Amino acid sequence: MSVIVQKYGGSSVADVEKLGKVADKVVAARRAGHDVVVVVSAMGKTTDELIALAKRVAKEPHRRELDMLVTTGERVSMALLAIAIQARGEDAISFTGSQSGIITNDRHFDARIIEVRPHRIEDELARGRIVIVAGYQGMSYKREITTLGRGGSDTTAVALAAALSAERCEIYSDVDGVYSADPRVVPEAKHLPELDLAMLQEMAEGGAKVLNAQAVEWARRAKIAIFARKTADPVGANGDPAKQTIAAEAADTSRARAIAAMDRVVLLELESSAFGEVLGALTQLEVPFVDAMAAGTSASCVVPLLNLPDWEKRRASLEARVGSKVSISGGLALVSVVGDGLATSAGLGRFLATLEAHGVAPRSVFAGPLRLAAAIASEKLGDVQRALHAAFVG
Repeated sequence: MSVIVQKYGGSSVADVEKLGKVADKVVAARRAGHDVVVVVSAMGKTTDELIALAKRVAKEPHRRELDMLVTTGERVSMALLAIAIQARGEDAISFTGSQSGIITNDRHFDARIIEVRPHRIEDELARGRIVIVAGYQGMSYKREITTLGRGGSDTTAVALAAALSAERCEIYSDVDGVYSADPRVVPEAKHLPELDLAMLQEMAEGGAKVLNAQAVEWARRAKIAIFARKTADPVGANGDPAKQTIAAEAADTSRARAIAAMDRVVLLELESSAFGEVLGALTQLEVPFVDAMAAGTSASCVVPLLNLPDWEKRRASLEARVGSKVSISGGLALVSVVGDGLATSAGLGRFLATLEAHGVAPRSVFAGPLRLAAAIASEKLGDVQRALHAAFVG
């Protein structure tokens, strides 16, 4: 039988009633003739609550202990879903990330998957069982429990789909697919029924909360088709095109497709002669960065704070190493236009003119083949997203 990997986010399993509806969908997929592997996130806002609890104990908790703490959330979800499926007459078994064979590097709180060994999953599928896997987590080659960064359950699902040669990977959430901007911020955002994986990765890298960037990277490497669907769609529905987004290699890539945004970022500015040294220090300190760019004598990069619970400590270490060579600015956000052929004089000119028309002076501008991005003041982020959507997408 073909293998289907389904992933359900925290809002989809937020309470027992919703978890039961997920169990109905999983059972329906199994009875339609598929081998089914299900990846689940923690229930509702459990991860946020656990991190907040840790920060009541210590301002900047140690990353290893945070991983030990937050991985309990997904274990609750996986066990309850397995119990719910068993109550519906199907055999199911739950596994943690480590039991599933997900091997990561030795970073805590934003680890990367380096290998998947799904032997136990394959054995249980061969026995006719539905396999439930705790998302967002794995085990390092040092046998430490690790987490994959926020949104990491997406990565778990796509990596498993690749390792199992799955027919497809279905990502379920409380929205019906992918939109050209966050509909909560841009009411005119358009549903995108089809999306190229390269475009989707640029959206994810720019901060769009549609899919984890590492997950898209896995999908591109393994040529896995991703179906983004709404959990509340009828049980057994195979996907009304109006109710899903399909991301694959052959989708349309023309024109501007979407606006992406990432709040809470830090901008590092320095002389290009120190660029290698500063990036090396960031890597050693396990501080992620995006949009690194050098032009002439100046250089810059952006540090997202989403997966940096101990940023102040890491910043102090960075300043101790290269403090005189780098300027660090906070209170910023990153806003991007994603699409093909944007890095032209006309595209960049329209991008900068739109920012200027709304009284925004970008602190830094990045131009790549599929994305234009600017670091701007956080308080301007909503207005700028709406303006750029009107100028490029609408």
